[in-house]
Amino acid sequence: MVLGGVLPNTPVVYAAVVAVATVLIWFGSGWLESSADHLSAHYGLPGVIQGSIVVAFGSSFPELASVVFTALAGSFDMGVGAVVGSAIFNILVIPGLSGVTTGDSVESSRTIVYKEAQFYMIAVSALLITFALAVIYYPTTGGAALGGRLTRPLAFIPLVLYGLYLFIQWQDVRDYESDDEAGDIPVLRQWGKLAVGLLVILVAVEQLVSAVEGLNHAFGIPEFLAGVTIIAAATSLPDTLVSVRAARTGKGSTSLGNVLGSNTFDLLVAIPLGVLIVGSAPVDFAVAVPMMGVLTLATILLFVVLRTGLSLTGVESYALLTAYLLFIAWIVSETAGVTNLIQGA
Repeated sequence: MVLGGVLPNTPVVYAAVVAVATVLIWFGSGWLESSADHLSAHYGLPGVIQGSIVVAFGSSFPELASVVFTALAGSFDMGVGAVVGSAIFNILVIPGLSGVTTGDSVESSRTIVYKEAQFYMIAVSALLITFALAVIYYPTTGGAALGGRLTRPLAFIPLVLYGLYLFIQWQDVRDYESDDEAGDIPVLRQWGKLAVGLLVILVAVEQLVSAVEGLNHAFGIPEFLAGVTIIAAATSLPDTLVSVRAARTGKGSTSLGNVLGSNTFDLLVAIPLGVLIVGSAPVDFAVAVPMMGVLTLATILLFVVLRTGLSLTGVESYALLTAYLLFIAWIVSETAGVTNLIQGA
């Protein structure tokens, strides 16, 4: 319900809320990026750490909120679908837009390719294994043929892996010596600006998702299609704005690090936290496997284009965007019944 039911629930109001929320997300992500940049300089953090931890944590708040809200509402499958769809959007669209809008190559690095990208592949595998364990040890009866329940003990598996990720990043920070002068940075003010940016993003995206759901009901858009496309793209707006801005200012490592770090956070933290809050949540393995398979292919594609010359060229950027359009076409065909690879959708 948008704005707590103050305004009438009409398509015009929903569209207006989408427009206003998008503007607020733009401002909030700008404050987030600016404060993260200053704080990273103050604490001497390398660009990859800035993107994969500091900025990624903040810009992943929408996905975290969507999982928590849907889990509390008993629609955990939609929340997971939105997170996986958001991850596919982040992997294909954000680097593609970064490369297209800059008009030049987005510089990568061996750290991005051999640490961030490869650890993200491990994160995808770990979450899929967690889903499989839910089906094996906590199967559901009377529902999906390959249904199971994610419990709190299982939720700790990806969380522990994210702890390992933080440990690796912490070790890299210890070994890093910054060449930049921190200067006279008002630290408390920047932390306050960061907090305000996060709050604006959280509120704006919550209203944005509510408005999109209202449009779905008004025009009869299937929930599955909306979850992995519209809601996923909506919650990825902060990541998109932050990464494109960073790429346009020549900070390729920060831009790409934010994409991979944000996805790692979404898969290893956002989904498990939703389970920890509600106690347990259902998962349909027949839906999870095809979607995670697409996410794996998208990650491999990004890994390949980043490894060639350690940069993302214009042609490679368009290839990523084309791959996402093919993904959307496939989802539409699944919804229309043309294809039937996702058995539980």
